[in-house]
Amino acid sequence: MPKYEVRAGKLEFRGIDRDTGRLILQQKRVDIMLGVDMVMLASKQKITHAAIVTGDSDFLPAIIAAKQEGVIVKLFHSNYKNAIENINLRPHRDLWEAADERYVISQDVINSILRK
Repeated sequence: MPKYEVRAGKLEFRGIDRDTGRLILQQKRVDIMLGVDMVMLASKQKITHAAIVTGDSDFLPAIIAAKQEGVIVKLFHSNYKNAIENINLRPHRDLWEAADERYVISQDVINSILRK
């Protein structure tokens, strides 16, 4: 597909679940790959806007670097009001403050992104 790339990380073995006997695998490297892409595209003036779907502050250095290059950063996140009692669902405070625009992920947002 034009203007589309897959960033495949690596699955790391973390053990075996004692209750189910299933392998525990953890995805690695994708966050940094996406952050590097964002900074490289920003520094080459190939993008003016970046949309990021995360609550993870690991992206903060890349967001700051992209913004220094003039990129408008849009943060898409879970419904903060519904996440008040579950801190794991909230976007990191520094990430929230660094973003230029913030959007709650809703079914309407998802529908507007999907191809028809």
